[in-house]
Amino acid sequence: MTAPIPGLPGAPTPGEQPPDRPGTPSLDELLARVSALSAERDREAELVERLTRTVAGEPDEEETAPEAPQSMCILALDDAAYAEELRVMTPWVDQILLRTYGRETTSGRPWCTRWPEHEEAVARIHAAWLAWQSLTDPEAGATGPSIWQRDHLEQLLAHLRSPDGPFGACTTSPERPHHRLLPAPAFTDPDSLPPIGLAA
Repeated sequence: MTAPIPGLPGAPTPGEQPPDRPGTPSLDELLARVSALSAERDREAELVERLTRTVAGEPDEEETAPEAPQSMCILALDDAAYAEELRVMTPWVDQILLRTYGRETTSGRPWCTRWPEHEEAVARIHAAWLAWQSLTDPEAGATGPSIWQRDHLEQLLAHLRSPDGPFGACTTSPERPHHRLLPAPAFTDPDSLPPIGLAA
């Protein structure tokens, strides 16, 4: 089929686009097809790459992707990570926390040398240790250490060393050392919970 001759009936005027032929896709449709074909090509290339790695015995990248970070709370760690975190934290407890801020142990300010067995103490000390690492970093600025002492250290010692704190039943007297874990209260009575879906 020949193109219309300018000046004859049915021919486009200058600057006018010739009409689409019946069945001819529009520019938008063509772009959509190209985009779909490009995405399909990428998927096939990725599949070929994964199959090639599998045949070569290489691990799949998806299988070796790092796990999502765990909670920063030590109580959320598994047993091995919990034990390792305690091992790494203990020198800080002895050389920084106790040596500098420990003061004398009395009945009014108890301390337990077996603190790793007190779960509450571990959780509180670990939180203060994480804050110490963050707030003594140079990027925390010149007021970081002061903020740590005010907002974290003082709260930590007030809770741990109070007579009714986790060490309240322990004594570290050389004559009569005593270590006792205080029992936790009974768990929540499930009958006290409102039914699921109860309207307010």
